[in-house]
Amino acid sequence: MAIKKNVKRGDHKLIVASTPQSYEAEQFRNLRTSINLQTKNQRVNSIVITSPSYSEGKTTTAVNLSAVFAEEGKKVLLIDADMRKPTVHQIFNQQNIHGLSNVLNQQISFENAIKPSSIQGLKILTGGSIPPNPVELLASHTMDELIATLNTAYDLVIFDSPPVLYLSDAQLLADKCHCSILVINSQGTEKTLALKAKEILDISESKLLGAVLNNYKAPINGMKA
Repeated sequence: MAIKKNVKRGDHKLIVASTPQSYEAEQFRNLRTSINLQTKNQRVNSIVITSPSYSEGKTTTAVNLSAVFAEEGKKVLLIDADMRKPTVHQIFNQQNIHGLSNVLNQQISFENAIKPSSIQGLKILTGGSIPPNPVELLASHTMDELIATLNTAYDLVIFDSPPVLYLSDAQLLADKCHCSILVINSQGTEKTLALKAKEILDISESKLLGAVLNNYKAPINGMKA
């Protein structure tokens, strides 16, 4: 899996749009290429992005990966599945009155909840109002039906999920989607936690494509970065 470098911890910017020629933006395109090569002979419509803990760069990865897949002409939907701490709407300067939680509670149709973004080909479904029962909503038959419908309506659906070690949400999502990606902060993630997160994803129905190493600074020509 491609390595994303020099993206600061907690920096949830739309890097591929704000600085499209930057080194960091190219790393997201390298990640896209790696995923395409790994899945070229497979049907992949849904990917879950998660991390062992909070503040490890999963939302940054989900947002920018969605954008670079839209860049290559795919019809992409980014879903904020972290219904406890939704943040995707902030990145796109959107309201979060209605979103995934409201769709699953059948308060609004997904067609009316999905919003356009500033990136051509990329739409978003925000987290919505914070529900008292996010796990039950994700485990519901309504969620199964929603994923099946979206998998036919979009070329790729990317879920920004909660951390896999803190909550069962990510494992539930991974069990319903085709693939998963684990985001690890090289400056903060303990090895034991990373391995535990991998084990949890390995037992789900989705294929773990690999890990994105975030906040990593490599030496250049033997010199300090």
